[in-house]
Amino acid sequence: MTATFKINYATKWGENLVLSSGDVLYPMSWTDGNIWTVSIKNCKAELLKDYTYLIKEGDIITRTEWKHHSREAGKAKVFEDSWIDCPIEGCPFPREHSAAIFDKPGFRGAGTAIPVFSLRSESDFGVGEFLDLKTLVDWAERTGQKVIQLLPVNDTTRKGAWGDSYPYNPISSFALHPIYIHLQSVGIKEDAAFKKAQAELNGSYFLDYPKVMKAKMQYLAKAFESTGKKETSKPAYKRFVAENESWLEPYVKYCAKRDKNEPELHRWIQYHLDKQFAEVVAYAHKKGVYLKGDLPIGVGRDSVDAVENPKLYNLDSSAGAPPDFFSADGQNWGFPTYNWDEMAKDGYAWWKARLRKMSQYFDAFRIDHILGFFRIWEIPLPEKSGLLGHFNPALPYSREEIEAMGLPILGLFIEDPHRAGWFHPLISPDTSGLEWWQKERYDALYTDFFFHRHEDFWRHNAMRKLPELLSCTGMLACGEDLGMVPDCVMDVMNHEKILSLEMQTVDKGHGWPYLSVCATSSHDTSSIRLRDGKDKTPAECKRILADNLNSISMLAIFPLQDWLSMDGALRYKKPENERINDPADPNNKWRWRMHITLAELLDNGAFCTQVASLIKDSGR
Repeated sequence: MTATFKINYATKWGENLVLSSGDVLYPMSWTDGNIWTVSIKNCKAELLKDYTYLIKEGDIITRTEWKHHSREAGKAKVFEDSWIDCPIEGCPFPREHSAAIFDKPGFRGAGTAIPVFSLRSESDFGVGEFLDLKTLVDWAERTGQKVIQLLPVNDTTRKGAWGDSYPYNPISSFALHPIYIHLQSVGIKEDAAFKKAQAELNGSYFLDYPKVMKAKMQYLAKAFESTGKKETSKPAYKRFVAENESWLEPYVKYCAKRDKNEPELHRWIQYHLDKQFAEVVAYAHKKGVYLKGDLPIGVGRDSVDAVENPKLYNLDSSAGAPPDFFSADGQNWGFPTYNWDEMAKDGYAWWKARLRKMSQYFDAFRIDHILGFFRIWEIPLPEKSGLLGHFNPALPYSREEIEAMGLPILGLFIEDPHRAGWFHPLISPDTSGLEWWQKERYDALYTDFFFHRHEDFWRHNAMRKLPELLSCTGMLACGEDLGMVPDCVMDVMNHEKILSLEMQTVDKGHGWPYLSVCATSSHDTSSIRLRDGKDKTPAECKRILADNLNSISMLAIFPLQDWLSMDGALRYKKPENERINDPADPNNKWRWRMHITLAELLDNGAFCTQVASLIKDSGR
């Protein structure tokens, strides 16, 4: 049928309304009385179930509704709606969140950050598993915490070697990592051989990624042959396969080709991973605890995503970061940059699908390197050093402009790989051979280019996509906005109410805002015990935790290592081994695990009381 949608909205000059459903925007027309209308031919029931209205100025979305509309398919062909504004007085957000607690005015919550692989329990198999999160949820509930923050949980399996332990380089942005599956729940019996292997793998302080991955896949293949194949005929299994077909089928073919086995094994593994993780999510919500995920800014160039849709990526370059306090040489992450113009053609469908899948498990998410939505640091292949990168998109200088300024190109500029004859200033130029006037002129150009020239350009670039993407789920958005951050990032984050990341060790030149997440440390830094190089006492660590908890930040989320640091008997013996990642080391092994079990953590009444008291005293 042809359905007509009408809404009364008094626009300002330059504003237009669009109806948004799925990945499609339908431009609307103004009529007398400030009535905006659009008629959609062959309107499907799916569109009626979930749609919303957006305000656009040019190609930028400037305002969104608080929540989406939903209609039942029937005889009606004309749908008259009213704009939905936030009904909660004092709520700072423009969009409703799936976890209503985030929309409560003045809400301040505490939480713990830990990778799933770092969890430890009596029943796991050498690595933390999804079902282990239940006990962590119990601990969070007992201590008054509201949020558990995880590192990315997508599959990164290429060779089963240490390189696969890096969680920010997924082979699929949708598939969950098989290493997090609980073997006993898929039919593996705890016989003598199993218990022996389990004891050996859990006997180490650290995760032995290659050994655990190999053993788990062997057990999973065995379980699939013995009992798993029978499950593939059940309605729940068939429903999961049908609902996830778009990403699942390319993924299982990729895995089957890699492992030289049958695709059905990998469908079955994903079915059980989803089942186990969904069980955890339901358990957490019942306890009043919410999960925060981590959205990697990139995907591997050899990933299913890139292989299936190569036109969405710039495969001739690598994404990274310019030099900062984490790495003097910059960073080269190895994955391709995005072709945003191509992605815009279908309304960023891949991004929306990725976020919707993520929202099945998470109530909030950390946008890894949010600057990537404004611009990315792009390093042309086959260069390795981040020092040889440039911003994309950017406004480079033509050869004629540079020559007119009397400046040489060699040693000062790098040519744009996408536009011959246009040049970017090098992030670390060699100005030693310049005349004094050339140096002054280049210094002015350098400052303008890296700190002023792109402000409006990058702001517009981010606003083209972020509002639309944020509107497709109810997850609370938090941005990792550390490093070389232009002012436009703060402007856009404030406009879209994206929580910033604040740390005492990073001076942004302003006070912490309410809409922020404060963290004592992160997976990329040492724990607070070694913040200044010398191991801090439990009392000193407790003061740091209290300072952060007492801040205005909406969320205070600390690594488990930092929570444990305030207890002299419970803290790790060697703080240098608590660090999860060294960004300057491309061969870092992601292997840190808790040195006690989750059950021991939960049962330690004295420590639980310490944590609960700190949180309660802070008003969180």
